[in-house]
Amino acid sequence: MKKYRPLDFSGVSTYPLATRKNKMNVKDDFALPVRPGMTVADLLAAMPNQLGSQSLNRVIDAVVAARRKGKPVVMAMGGHVIKCGLQPVLKSLIEAGVVTAVALNGAGSIHDFEIALIGATSEDVGAVLHAGNFGMAEETGSQINEALKKGVAQGMGHGESLGSMILERELPYREQSLMATCVKNGIPVTVHVAIGTDITHQHPSADGAVLGAASFTDFRTFASVVSELGDGGVYLNIGSAVLLPEVFLKALSIAQNLGHHVDHFTTANFDMQQHYRPLTNVVKRPTSGESRGYTVTGHHEIMIPLLAAGILDRI
Repeated sequence: MKKYRPLDFSGVSTYPLATRKNKMNVKDDFALPVRPGMTVADLLAAMPNQLGSQSLNRVIDAVVAARRKGKPVVMAMGGHVIKCGLQPVLKSLIEAGVVTAVALNGAGSIHDFEIALIGATSEDVGAVLHAGNFGMAEETGSQINEALKKGVAQGMGHGESLGSMILERELPYREQSLMATCVKNGIPVTVHVAIGTDITHQHPSADGAVLGAASFTDFRTFASVVSELGDGGVYLNIGSAVLLPEVFLKALSIAQNLGHHVDHFTTANFDMQQHYRPLTNVVKRPTSGESRGYTVTGHHEIMIPLLAAGILDRI
């Protein structure tokens, strides 16, 4: 076996610290002091110009710029965002004319409907699964499936069908519904389902043809929205790890295939941890041209109100 002798470091060359390029400096990147009574703008400006806080501020800037240019600002959200009770925050962005389109997965639409109906949602799955009762609430299945059948017959998609039903039936907590807010304000709300993933698919009232037609209509509407993202639009994926990033990638491909120039836009992924598909299909691949992609990691119930407050403050 070869025996190694300690390496002699005496001949190592060095250089003056003043000549080195650095990734951060006190003048441009340090946080500012935090004081009582700070405004939202003050707080955001006080954050260090580094990593997550830098990304958050740049996303806010992109959204504000998109609004001024009249470009789409799309929020695509998983179910957890909705059952965290963030609808009032999201509603404020819609009513301010900031968010111009909303996309949900099936779970998001179900939580939103249940909140509109009874002011509560999110059952204890573990407590009822082995009794065969998980997802079997009668009103959730029957009313959602009924609304979809009616809406499809009128040429509506999944999101518009449910939002319209919530408003027409004057459900008790309709003011808290994101889908109803979208329909009321005339912006697209699309719902993208995978058959078998949602509790309403378990009910005897479920109709696969209706589900497919409703979600396919929404996919086509969503693709239309995505086709206009170029030259200043913003696409935010919030809390969807698989389904909506895949839907976004396909919609983007269709838009490009049909001749729409979708470049020079901004994407961001907000989530509690960064997953493969949002990073790849939202942040990286779509922005490989002249676009920008950001990641912001944190709990939705903290980051989304902060994002919304920053946007509303700057406009």
